[in-house]
Amino acid sequence: MVAHISGTTLADNLREKLVTAIIDGEIPQGTKISETALASRYGVSRGPLREAIRGLEGLRLVQRRPHAGVRVISLDCAELREIFTIREALEGMAARLACENMLDEDICSLDELLRLHESEVYGSDGELYFKQQDDLDFHLRVLQGSGNIRLYKLMGEDLYQLILMYRRQSRLCPARATLALDEHKRIFDAIQARDGELAEILMRRHIQGAYLTLQHCIGENT
Repeated sequence: MVAHISGTTLADNLREKLVTAIIDGEIPQGTKISETALASRYGVSRGPLREAIRGLEGLRLVQRRPHAGVRVISLDCAELREIFTIREALEGMAARLACENMLDEDICSLDELLRLHESEVYGSDGELYFKQQDDLDFHLRVLQGSGNIRLYKLMGEDLYQLILMYRRQSRLCPARATLALDEHKRIFDAIQARDGELAEILMRRHIQGAYLTLQHCIGENT
């Protein structure tokens, strides 16, 4: 049965469902996209489905190759290194700028977020911790707090879905959740103290640690 919703609304909704399915591994890496199977699975026609798939291409979650169709991307160590090199530089900068530009009430809100994350780490063996995104994402909050719109758009829109895919891999190393939370707390303390230099150093070290963890996880599961 095909849902009777306007094309644009249906395509947007479908794209979000596909994004979640890919990031969570429900549609595995390297899977060839079958329009017939997805149309049947989600109860939609080919038109909005194709529009949603084009949206996935824009997010770089799928790749279209001549004579090979569309496939979900496969994470690899080379791309991992490139993305985390960018993250280290730009998120380090964001942490420094957040010290200068974050409002006191936003810092209080960030503290509340970390308390929520602590309950997730110790209440779910870290599983919920690795599913944080959007307003519940510590890194996005810091990017927002930087006050630099271009920086936020680059990290929060252009690379965010890929970052989430990599982050989900970290659940294969459960000990990383506790360590990452502790590192977030130290970054928060530096932001609260308005110590931009320290916040940038700590954020860079945190990103480096995340990279090493993911490199290990991907290496063991490929």
